Amino acid sequence: MSYLVTGAAGFIGYHVCEALLARGESVVGVDNLNDYYDVSLKEARRDRLAVRSGFEFCKVDISDNAAMQSMAASHPDITHVIHLAAQAGVRYSLENPFAYVQSNVLGHLVILELCRNMDRLEQLVYASSSSVYGGNTKLPFAIGDPTDTPVSLYAATKKADELMGHCYSHLYGIPATGLRFFTVYGPWGRPDMAAYIFAHAISQDRPIPVFNHGEMRRDFTYIDDIVAGVLAVADKPPADDKSAPHRVYNIGNNHAEPLLRFIELIEQAMGRKATLDLQPMQPGDVKETFADIEAIRRDFGFEPRTSIEDGIPKFIEWFRGYNGV
Repeated sequence: MSYLVTGAAGFIGYHVCEALLARGESVVGVDNLNDYYDVSLKEARRDRLAVRSGFEFCKVDISDNAAMQSMAASHPDITHVIHLAAQAGVRYSLENPFAYVQSNVLGHLVILELCRNMDRLEQLVYASSSSVYGGNTKLPFAIGDPTDTPVSLYAATKKADELMGHCYSHLYGIPATGLRFFTVYGPWGRPDMAAYIFAHAISQDRPIPVFNHGEMRRDFTYIDDIVAGVLAVADKPPADDKSAPHRVYNIGNNHAEPLLRFIELIEQAMGRKATLDLQPMQPGDVKETFADIEAIRRDFGFEPRTSIEDGIPKFIEWFRGYNGV
């Protein structure tokens, strides 16, 4: 039995690989190490995995069908695919839309085709996003809520992934589960995400850009809780119903936290005050996210355990060490 993890040098992918290796699994990690953000951070994550027994790294772009098929052919023992590679970031999708279609749509199709031809596949678990809820105003966001009003191209590609996942599951019987992640943060996090942006600005005495004049709330979810949920889902493939062995879940902290409270905790952990640069709402952004996690709690016993009061100091401890602050 072996796990294929795409985006293995990414934030969530790295932590999922670490958890799988910790319980003795064999992991094939795929990543193209692109330069969307500092490649040295991706390389540092990869290097930490590379020294672990049971891990093999393959530098491959998931949208390269021939290369991915070749990689899969050389690893016939793959039984689980955890597909986390994607072009991330809501705001960057306004600048480089083609990167999102290339990675998130074409790349997802390549993964589905890969799974269709795997004789030993037990399940595909793939990353969706809370962004699919788009312009919804009803809170908390529940799985049954409409997701047909995306407000960013990133969100539209993630909704497309869910539709494609259901289609392939229906046509070919592929057991597949999509997970709508809610604002993940923690050690080894991405530099384009709020916690890192704020901490970095504070460390350099630069103003923090705060959109919608701070009137925002997010369901901030600590990385360890996300990983626990991903592994629980991976261990329990969906049953085939009348339509397809496919399902989608929210995975979040089940709390909508004020953005200014999040910043306050970063200030406390850094021991320095921030200068706030209050700005209007950005195109493609949403005012509030809040995960209804009843379905994943019911089916897997998922229970987030890390509050932002506990999670932010852990992130800052890593941030200080990694950046020499």
